[in-house]
Amino acid sequence: MDVSGHIGAILNQKSGEVFSIAPDATVFKAIELMADKNVGALLVMKGENLVGIISERDYTRKVFLRGKSSKETRVDEIMSSNVSTTKPGESVDECLRLMTEKHIRHLPVVDGGKVIGIISIGDLVKHVISCQSATIAHLESYISEIVGDSSTSLGMTKTAPEPPLQFPDRFSADDRSHRAAF
Repeated sequence: MDVSGHIGAILNQKSGEVFSIAPDATVFKAIELMADKNVGALLVMKGENLVGIISERDYTRKVFLRGKSSKETRVDEIMSSNVSTTKPGESVDECLRLMTEKHIRHLPVVDGGKVIGIISIGDLVKHVISCQSATIAHLESYISEIVGDSSTSLGMTKTAPEPPLQFPDRFSADDRSHRAAF
């Protein structure tokens, strides 16, 4: 599947807000912030440096299922520290491939060593659907132009539908005189 577009174009359609948390914050604070901002992951930043990412999935697997307390566990204890990133010029196809291959749902976007945004698998899926819808609309328009052009070039014109057949008054539905006798 070839999906045109680059990550920068998708970022330009988003609000531009990047939600982050410090590595020494509690997991509870991280979950609160995710809920408040309606996001599934936060970047973990130490000053201007990206040091990790924490997601709802990290919380579920590394805190909740292990019986730990989110109010006593620090973000840096459960965050993913080997973070894959992308650039604004990267293709949507490449990011989809990377996210699928690494089983991740969020990719920080870095430009010149600075975090400028984050994209989710949902952002990419919306973009793919938009591209497919545009392609379908274009093809439908193209086909209707070809069908319209070919009918006129063949000397065909659109005419009104013919009226139903009319029978002479001498025949009625009950009249059997026109049938052959056996």
